[in-house]
Amino acid sequence: MIKSFLPEIKHTDSGNFFLIAGPCVVESRENVFEVAEKVIAITEKLKIPYIFKSSFKKANRTKGGSFMGIGDEKALEILAEVKAKFGVPVVTDIHESHDAALAAKYVDILQIPAFLCRQTDLLVAAANTGKVVNVKKGQFLSGEAMKFAVDKIKDAGNNKVMLTDRGNSFGYTDLVVDYRNIPAMKETGVPVIMDCTHSLQQPNQASGVSGGKPELIETISKAAIAVGADGLFIETHPNPSVAKSDGANMLKLDYLEDLMIKLVRLRQAL
Repeated sequence: MIKSFLPEIKHTDSGNFFLIAGPCVVESRENVFEVAEKVIAITEKLKIPYIFKSSFKKANRTKGGSFMGIGDEKALEILAEVKAKFGVPVVTDIHESHDAALAAKYVDILQIPAFLCRQTDLLVAAANTGKVVNVKKGQFLSGEAMKFAVDKIKDAGNNKVMLTDRGNSFGYTDLVVDYRNIPAMKETGVPVIMDCTHSLQQPNQASGVSGGKPELIETISKAAIAVGADGLFIETHPNPSVAKSDGANMLKLDYLEDLMIKLVRLRQAL
């Protein structure tokens, strides 16, 4: 199904899951290209269909002074460069309805952040671009409830929809993954993805900076493959400790290849 959405994506006949990966936010051209080059080398070697991900801006920071981006069009132009240079599809988040038409000029997939998955105007604006729309499941919703997000996009005339799980709220400062959500969302008939990094986030910390448990990324990824996820979403950075957003739950780039080798073997075994 992903091939029908994104004809340019490679290796869809390999039997592998597809991978959405990249740095959380566009920090610089150098950072984006370093990550893209390394991830593409890994996915080419292992024949994993690949979509590059980075947010052109971050509108949902805990503190008002946190890094939000290098400038909307400047960041989007960098993402368009990735697509042109490497020939891979690109996804970025949008946060407001007017972001949809702007971002659609540069990328292949518009991603709806989890907190915004019920915003009808935003979903319809994304649908109206004709781009693929990836909706992240709200931390406050069940997998079954995501059918209504799918319906809103399809009712707007766009059948190119994907859903991504990223855990459920567990108290005020933690998340837990309920793997029943993956088969529940697959009932909608769209590709389902597991966000293996944000699912380990520890939000709403008193410090104003979200925590995380990146040591469990492998565990979350393996379980997602085992229960039938079509794709995996993994944010990665050469040095997460200095990342400008979500460093506490990103995977260090040097660890990605070993993880992908294990997951490809697991997929083959299943």
